[in-house]
Amino acid sequence: MSQKFNSPAAFRVADLPQNRETAFELRPDRSELEMLARDLDLLGVRKVSLIGTLTASGKTDWALRARLGATVVQPCIVSLEPVTTRIEADIERHFLALMPELEDDEEIEMPEDENAELLGNEIDVSATLSEALALNLPLYPRAPDAELNKTGFTEPGKQAMTDEDARPFAGLASLRDMLGEKDKK
Repeated sequence: MSQKFNSPAAFRVADLPQNRETAFELRPDRSELEMLARDLDLLGVRKVSLIGTLTASGKTDWALRARLGATVVQPCIVSLEPVTTRIEADIERHFLALMPELEDDEEIEMPEDENAELLGNEIDVSATLSEALALNLPLYPRAPDAELNKTGFTEPGKQAMTDEDARPFAGLASLRDMLGEKDKK
């Protein structure tokens, strides 16, 4: 999902100054926004920006700190009507020249720093923007007036099972009630 934007969005690591931060501001143009919307399966994307800095971290590593701002339009999970959401998120990535190595018999676990990435020849800010936007999208966008209607299906003459009936201890509650009625007799 790594888009290449028309605007300057990749920094050659060899050209970055070690003693001061490098500021960047990425604002995709209309065609790039359409590409983002298509790649992320959105109805629309507008007002996207990633503003931040790249800073040397030690002798070989780099840190990216930025603020993502975007307005996205997604289909409502209930009604499929367009839902507009404003996203504001702080983004942090650590580009490491050497990633921690794992032993052959060691289980693979989540690294301590989930924002760590292997440093290459370039730091592609457009790829960071695309990834950060994808990670910050609402999973279940819902229009304010959208409601799920309850529908029950069962054989004629029987009562439909409800969500309450499906709970793990619902059967125990009915058994308790039945036993309580027998004790009263």
